[in-house]
Amino acid sequence: MDQSLRQKLIGMVEDARRLRAVLAADGSLFQGYNEQLRNLHNTHAKTLADIVDAKGWPGRMLVGEDGAAAAWMIVQQAIGLPRFMRACLEVIEAAAAKGDVPRWQVALLTDRICWLEGRPQVYGTQFDWDANGELSPVPIADEATVDARRALADLIPLVDGIRQRRTEAKQNGESAPPANEAATRRRDFDDWAKAIGWRS
Repeated sequence: MDQSLRQKLIGMVEDARRLRAVLAADGSLFQGYNEQLRNLHNTHAKTLADIVDAKGWPGRMLVGEDGAAAAWMIVQQAIGLPRFMRACLEVIEAAAAKGDVPRWQVALLTDRICWLEGRPQVYGTQFDWDANGELSPVPIADEATVDARRALADLIPLVDGIRQRRTEAKQNGESAPPANEAATRRRDFDDWAKAIGWRS
């Protein structure tokens, strides 16, 4: 195992978590995609891309379970880089096929890309506030069979996933935006997704 690389990946995720906490505390985190956070995410993505070019995907065998999870988190956070995220999904799918990363990482990244592209998600892992002020999955393709797909990705059934996500939100003090801001927030997000290249 490459301990130095493992620590580097974990350190990048911790840096992003610390900055996010600072921005959440002063309220600027919730005013669009914060430029300081975006720049950090992009820097981390560039570093990860260089690692992948040099050593392949940093999975369990190279950086251990927590190092591999950190690499995956860096991709999840790189929402301003559509081509990077899509390319990483292909690499992570290949790593999962070899057992070098857990299958749920493929599922969550697949859903995140679908959501950013404005398409129905596959596994039901992406959430937003619904009209009743509750966190609910964004639209799911063929929802009747989603639990079969979730099982193949080592995810709990959707009803349990919803309960878990809502519990986490309460524990973290998350709450729905005011109803009069919801439409504006969605419109701003759609405009951003088009401008960044996720949608045409």
